[in-house]
Amino acid sequence: HPRLLCEGIELAKTSLLEYIDRTALAKDCADRDLLLQIAQCSLRTKMHRELADMFTAICVDAVLTIRKPDTPLDLHMVEIMHMQHKAGTDSRLVKGLVLDHGGRHPGMPKQLSKVRVLTLNYDLEYMRSEVNSGFYYYAEEREKMVQAERKWVDDRTQLILDLKKKACGPDETMVIINQKGIDPLALDMLAREGVIALRRAKKRNMERVCLACGGEQINSLEALAPDVCGYAEEVYEQALGEEVYTFVEGVRNPFSCTILIKGAMPHVIAQIKDAVRDGLRAVANAMADGTLVLGAGGFETTAHAALMEYAKTVSGRAKLGVQAYAESLLTIPKTLAENAGYDAQDTDRKSTRLNSSHSQDL
Repeated sequence: HPRLLCEGIELAKTSLLEYIDRTALAKDCADRDLLLQIAQCSLRTKMHRELADMFTAICVDAVLTIRKPDTPLDLHMVEIMHMQHKAGTDSRLVKGLVLDHGGRHPGMPKQLSKVRVLTLNYDLEYMRSEVNSGFYYYAEEREKMVQAERKWVDDRTQLILDLKKKACGPDETMVIINQKGIDPLALDMLAREGVIALRRAKKRNMERVCLACGGEQINSLEALAPDVCGYAEEVYEQALGEEVYTFVEGVRNPFSCTILIKGAMPHVIAQIKDAVRDGLRAVANAMADGTLVLGAGGFETTAHAALMEYAKTVSGRAKLGVQAYAESLLTIPKTLAENAGYDAQDTDRKSTRLNSSHSQDL
């Protein structure tokens, strides 16, 4: 009856959790060499060796980059970007940001070095009234109204250019990343001063800009000051067909980073992204828990042997539920054996015999 099987499965789960606590090994999971082995164990089962070894270092360095003392790891601070370009081995870790849009003015520079990064959440375009209203004016007054609207935006753009003169040294320049709009004439003013301005940046990137580059996002121009600007060694654009990407690299003390995945085909990129997510989680979980179990199917086979011994102490038909739970654990080592070109059943029998004696020793 299903009730009896479920009773056995619950008993098996409780026994397995006790077995994990009994056999888990406490390790210094802040050690980079150990983390490399953990990531490698995860990634080599999902992609070929050369690519897996490259992404092993990328995943470990990405998690170490976003780590903050006494703060839980937030893997959302690792952005995974993809470009259908070249091969998977051209992928890399960017200790900074890769934004999936570029400058909005043809006269803006495509590459800058020694850059102050200003992040805004402020409209640099004249906003229309949100209330239905009508204006009645003479024809000669229309030009004055247009000039007044234009002056409102120009004055605020000039405040930013004044900040550039204060905050930037002789060989430095500025990049503006604005979550809201910048109108064409304001962009033209900024372009003449050699400033790259990105408007309507995605909300998910705004927090990461400050974490990567430093500084803080401002919501009012009254808060403009040199210390609200972040810093990056290099900012440049790269165009692929109609897509434009902006790279922000060489940041100081980053707590956010980007894994840039390249591949020739969409399905190759999708496979790499899935593997990278698993690798990041494996490293993050090890750093959070501080304990490890045997990898590469080793834990599942020893746990299977331990549960089969435990099943001998269970009376009644609930024993069948324990045995079913134990057999299900062998799915992973069987799959690994098949992927490696071995006979799954033969490997399963050998590993079970070896690990049953090993579990008795433990």
